Amino acid sequence: MSARTERTTCLSLDGTPIVYSAAGNGDLALLFVHGGMADRSFFAAQLDALAGRYRVIAVDLAGHGESGTGRKKWGIPEFGADVKSVVEAEKLKRVVLFGNSLGGPTVVEAALLLQGPVVGVVGIDTFQDLGQAGRTPEYRRLAAEEMRRRAEAFRSDYPAAMKTMVQMLFHPDADPKLTAEAERRMLRTPDAVAYAMLSSVVEYDFEAPVRRLAVPLRAINGDLYPTDVAAARRVKPDFDAIVMAHVGHYPMLEQPDEFNGHVAATVEALLKAK
Repeated sequence: MSARTERTTCLSLDGTPIVYSAAGNGDLALLFVHGGMADRSFFAAQLDALAGRYRVIAVDLAGHGESGTGRKKWGIPEFGADVKSVVEAEKLKRVVLFGNSLGGPTVVEAALLLQGPVVGVVGIDTFQDLGQAGRTPEYRRLAAEEMRRRAEAFRSDYPAAMKTMVQMLFHPDADPKLTAEAERRMLRTPDAVAYAMLSSVVEYDFEAPVRRLAVPLRAINGDLYPTDVAAARRVKPDFDAIVMAHVGHYPMLEQPDEFNGHVAATVEALLKAK
C-alpha cells in the first residue's frame, strides 16, 4: 500500500475486527471489496490512482487479510455487515460500492443495509450470469452441486484447489508472475475460512437481494467469462456492464490504468443519473 494510505480498524456487527485502508479526501467515497480468498491489497492501484479525486477505501472482509477470523457464521450477508461497519466508521455521506467476484453480492447486501449513503453498486467481474439461476430447477441443482464440490476440494487439498481455481481466473497467456502472485496472496486466507465461506454460498439466493436494490447496478467485467446483460436486466432493469477485452477475473490487477478509467467514467455517469 502507498505510504499516504491510512490503516484503520473497526468492528463488524458481530464484533469481528475489520481492517481497511483509506486514502484521499472528497465528498464522494469509493469503497472497494475483494472477492473470496483475496484481500484489500488487490486494490492498491486504485488507492494510489484515484485518491486525488475521491476518498478511496479498500476493505479486508472478515477472515481475509488482516481482519479477524473468529466469526461463527460465514456468509455474504455477514460480509455485507462488514462493509456497513466501515461506511459507518468513516461517516460517509455518499459512497459508490465496488465488489469483485463474491464482493459483488457482498456490496449489494451492504447497500440494502445502508440505504441512504449509497449512490450505486458496481460489480467487478461478477454478475455475469445474474438472471440465469431462475431458468430451471436443474440449473440451480447443478450450480449447488458444483459449489459443494469446490468447497470439499478446498477442505481436502487447499493448495491444489487454489492453484486449480486461480488458473481458471486468468486467460492462458496471462503474465505468469501475476497469476503466481495472486495465488500466493490468496493462500494466506485460512483454509477453514475458505471452506466455510464456499459452503455458505451453496444456499444463497443471488437474485433476490438484487431485485430489492434501489440504486443503480453496474459492472466492469473481463471477457474471460461472458456477461449476459439481457438476463441480468430481467432481474435489475437498469443493469449495464463494461467488458474489458482479453482480461480475466482481476481487471484491477491486469489492466489497472484502463480499469481506473472505467471506474471514473462509471462514477461520473452514476452521479449524472442521480
